[in-house]
Amino acid sequence: MAYETAVKAAELPHNLTLEGRRKLTVSGVTDVESFNEEEVVMSSTSWTMIVRGSGMHMDRLSVDSGDVLITGRIDSISYEDEAPVKEGFFKRLLG
Repeated sequence: MAYETAVKAAELPHNLTLEGRRKLTVSGVTDVESFNEEEVVMSSTSWTMIVRGSGMHMDRLSVDSGDVLITGRIDSISYEDEAPVKEGFFKRLLG
């Protein structure tokens, strides 16, 4: 059952719609890590998104579909990859 949940989360499509810097709709979100009126940090299986602005409110959050709606003044949107490079077992053993 956990495998099906992981596969479903990995398959969520990611879309981003910004309407007039006042309304941001994001799909493909698996977690909202932090939220306040000036910064929202969201993540999926392969990225972290940081939205900065002022007077931001989370108007909708759907865990099942991965949809988030944020209203307020949106000043910036940035991504960070979440795929850290790890050394393999054999490299550590032989290195």
